[in-house]
Amino acid sequence: MIALEVDGLVDIRMGSGVYVSAKTPRGGKFSAIGVGPFELLEARRAIEGEACAIAATRVDAHDIKELKTLFDNLVAAGEDVEKAETFDHQFHISIARATRNSAISGAVEALWQARLRSPQEKAMSQKAHRAGVGPRIDEHFAIFEALAARDPDLARGAMRAHLDKVLAALIQATEVQEIAELDASLTARRQRFGLA
Repeated sequence: MIALEVDGLVDIRMGSGVYVSAKTPRGGKFSAIGVGPFELLEARRAIEGEACAIAATRVDAHDIKELKTLFDNLVAAGEDVEKAETFDHQFHISIARATRNSAISGAVEALWQARLRSPQEKAMSQKAHRAGVGPRIDEHFAIFEALAARDPDLARGAMRAHLDKVLAALIQATEVQEIAELDASLTARRQRFGLA
């Protein structure tokens, strides 16, 4: 029910009940419900990679200055995960806006909003942060440099490489945690039967 409320589909009123408030989620038919973090990353890779290539052909001096400021803020955020996430989000949205295409900007924003609302994504991000996964500064700099050079192929490649590495880090973080949980479970089982 909470996920439905977050997506704006129902209104939960204490002491009264649950009421349908919309037939489709806020922002159209796309919803975070049922969309896993790996699917979101795959979609982001496809869409943001091309958005970055298009942006490279359309960025102006103002866009470059804005992206540089956001990159600098991302670096300055350091270990402050919440600030870093905010600047990361703004960096990616600014690239989408630099395409000068509202459909592309809307698609990228919808994917980011789904990411921010997704309970699975939040859990996955927390696992990754606990495993030491942080902002990927060098990858964001490569994206920035490709955009500043106005090189669409380099920009596309830099964005895709970045999102591939994010995906690999998330997979590794979940594997490490799942292996640790399995090991703890097996150790407890052995101890229960006096085999440890």
